[in-house]
Amino acid sequence: MPDDHASPAPFTYAAFGLRAEAEQIAPGLYLVATPIGNLRDITFRALETLAAADAVIAEDTRVTRTLLAHYGISTPLVAYHEHNARVMRPHLLARLKEGARLALVSDAGTPLVSDPGYKLVQESLIAGFKVTAVPGPSAVLTALVVAGLPTDRFFFEGFLPQKSGPRRARLAELVHVPGTLVFFESPRRLADTLQDCVAALGDREAAIARELTKLYETVRRGWLADLAQALAQEEPPKGEIVLLVAPPTGDAKAGREEEIDAQLEAALAAHSLRDAADVVAAATGQPRRQVYARALKLVAERGG
Repeated sequence: MPDDHASPAPFTYAAFGLRAEAEQIAPGLYLVATPIGNLRDITFRALETLAAADAVIAEDTRVTRTLLAHYGISTPLVAYHEHNARVMRPHLLARLKEGARLALVSDAGTPLVSDPGYKLVQESLIAGFKVTAVPGPSAVLTALVVAGLPTDRFFFEGFLPQKSGPRRARLAELVHVPGTLVFFESPRRLADTLQDCVAALGDREAAIARELTKLYETVRRGWLADLAQALAQEEPPKGEIVLLVAPPTGDAKAGREEEIDAQLEAALAAHSLRDAADVVAAATGQPRRQVYARALKLVAERGG
């Protein structure tokens, strides 16, 4: 069957001042990782795939156009993001059915990590189309390996809620996760998020990775409380931020319980048991039911 969407050969790209020819790729959907900052962090396989595809599906075509232009790739771009995904997905699936070769990229890093694409991959697989990953850069893994925190287990949360109350509530749900926590965060919310991390998780080792792979890359390491205090007195940092928090330890858990007990003792001196539990739960982000049970235990231990 003829392929109406076949790209004209040869497929070319430019690197190191030379123009190279890319081999034709099989029909299907290709998930292509792109640089997270430094344009040199791209694989030859990624360049060949982008050059040989019939179209590059991009979250922001302006960002991807810069990458393609840098490597002399003229493959057409198609916008695919959360606002048009429902409309565009049937069109992309129809192209795959006709034998097209489509490359899906995110603005930076590995596709599907905190950006659109999951449903397109899912429906492509259900329809029986070939889906291939072309691996490469990832902000999550790049930050993890330079943070100096345990790497044997980690939990990627992505972006936390924007408001403090829901943010603390979500952090409270992660307090016992036995691995390094990895978050994306906006520079303007970073200081507040650090404060909420201290309240909900207790004081732990942490790292703030900023502008990874770029000219002004920095990785700031320390204890959450110290980082929170420092950031509260500084101008918000610029650039892309990955926040990493160490796993809980037995000592940290015990210290956290002691801290909650101390806050409850102070609150019980001025409030009823019920109100004291409300105050401390709101301040720490801990589940009210657990704080209330702790307050009952304290009252019972001191004889009413």
